[in-house]
Amino acid sequence: MEIGARIRACRAEAGMSQDDLAARVYVSRQTISSWENGKTYPDVQSLLLLSEIFDATVDSLIKGDVDTMTETIDRDVRIMKRLGYVMLGFTLLMVAALIWLSVQLIVWNWTFEQTVPTALLALVLWGIVMFAAAWADRIKRDNDLITYREILSFWHGEPVDRDTERGRRERLIPRWMKIVRAVGWMLIAAAAGAFVRYWGSSIVTALLG
Repeated sequence: MEIGARIRACRAEAGMSQDDLAARVYVSRQTISSWENGKTYPDVQSLLLLSEIFDATVDSLIKGDVDTMTETIDRDVRIMKRLGYVMLGFTLLMVAALIWLSVQLIVWNWTFEQTVPTALLALVLWGIVMFAAAWADRIKRDNDLITYREILSFWHGEPVDRDTERGRRERLIPRWMKIVRAVGWMLIAAAAGAFVRYWGSSIVTALLG
């Protein structure tokens, strides 16, 4: 990001340290360092403060970065859409595996040993869903897509959504994903309980014997 080099140059020209600039923009020194190293991007309010501190226009600060932000959003949105399809597909497969597991245990009265393959399949499917979700969350966190959208909205003269950080972040996690996570942890807990119930005494006997 070119803005990182501009912030560093303006700060040096003004004879300010990162701590000094951080105090005036109401962020931490680590945040200033991340901006200057191109790891993160300042939000709209921080950009406005920077423009006042450096006596520069916002346009001059972000000039050259708009195309990069647009390309980043387009690329990462495509990836996240694909990850969304993966999460939905494997979630449906996991639900089907859980239904099949319930039939084996309740309808057919199978033993725990007989249902192990189905339980493991459900756990593997859940693991894939969680891996895709973690990948999507990392993309959002690394690129701060919401901030990018705010900057682009500001650049194009469109209304900027100024919701709270918590509200914005919670919108990133679909409600059904929270349910899938809860179901997955319940499945793991049930599997652990069943393991202890069926094989715990045998293992303890073998260890003590």
